[in-house]
Amino acid sequence: MAQLGAQLGVQSGLELVNMRKAYGSALVNLGRTHPDVVVLSADVSNSDHSFMFEEAFPDRFFNVGIAEQSLVDVAVGLAYSGKVPFANTFAFLFATRALEMVRTHLCYGEANVKLMAAYAGVSDSFDGPTHHSITDVAIMRSLPNMTVVVPSDGVAIDKLLPQVAEWRGPVYFRLNRNDVPVLFNDGYAPVIGKAYQVLPGEDVTIFANGLMLARSLEAAQELAGRGISARVVEVHTVKPLDVDAVVRAAEETGAIVTAEEHSIVGGLGGAVAEVLSEQYPVPLKRVGIADRFAETGPYTALLDRYGMAVQDIVAAAGHVVRMKSGSRTKA
Repeated sequence: MAQLGAQLGVQSGLELVNMRKAYGSALVNLGRTHPDVVVLSADVSNSDHSFMFEEAFPDRFFNVGIAEQSLVDVAVGLAYSGKVPFANTFAFLFATRALEMVRTHLCYGEANVKLMAAYAGVSDSFDGPTHHSITDVAIMRSLPNMTVVVPSDGVAIDKLLPQVAEWRGPVYFRLNRNDVPVLFNDGYAPVIGKAYQVLPGEDVTIFANGLMLARSLEAAQELAGRGISARVVEVHTVKPLDVDAVVRAAEETGAIVTAEEHSIVGGLGGAVAEVLSEQYPVPLKRVGIADRFAETGPYTALLDRYGMAVQDIVAAAGHVVRMKSGSRTKA
């Protein structure tokens, strides 16, 4: 991994970072360099750490209260006045309670608003299925004019947030609640709309984002011990999807796995499946939640129980390799 880190901006250690703190810090850094950025909260600033921006720039922070529809509408108004609003609440609330405003007032109007979606996936684990956000990527990427970004660690947040501020139009930025491995170093150079190859490989490509990128790298190590060379690609931008990267991986490795902390319906797996079916069909296996609600419990236990364990990625990779080769020699 050390050599890989030098080449691709990937860390060799296993340090953990709290994604909420990383986001709060990145937001403050953004405020220093982008005076037109304003931050809004639906009374969750202590939860998502946007309070750090409030402390640094109190005149540029607005708490609208527990009113997610109003959060979106106030952000739209600020955008039309020339500001770049970053609106903060839990992911499931953007995708449910405030969805009409997101669709009609934000996307239809192409307002330059950034939705900062906290506690995504099952990372709000103990609040249960009402607070889990496992269909949000599918919903948001179906909306015209919406860009969907899913960072994989704290470095990714810091590198992508300035690009989000400068990207014209609506953005949905999906944030994990918990501690995640630090995968990248300062050499990491993501670009919105472009997939980022983290690990080279010849037999199968694993497309992943969020916490599932770290688990995909673990799976790749185990697959290497079984004689399977797995390419791992971070897809931090689900929409617009890097179609060229998907087709190239299909052509060069002939087998694809997607791994996401989301339902397998309509998210990253669905987006990749759409490209493959139209442009270069190859065996595909989607790793994620199998069209059901998760229960309440410890975060990592939920990931493992509902189809997002390292072994699920390993099994999926073995499956698609067997499908393309017509044999079981590499299982």
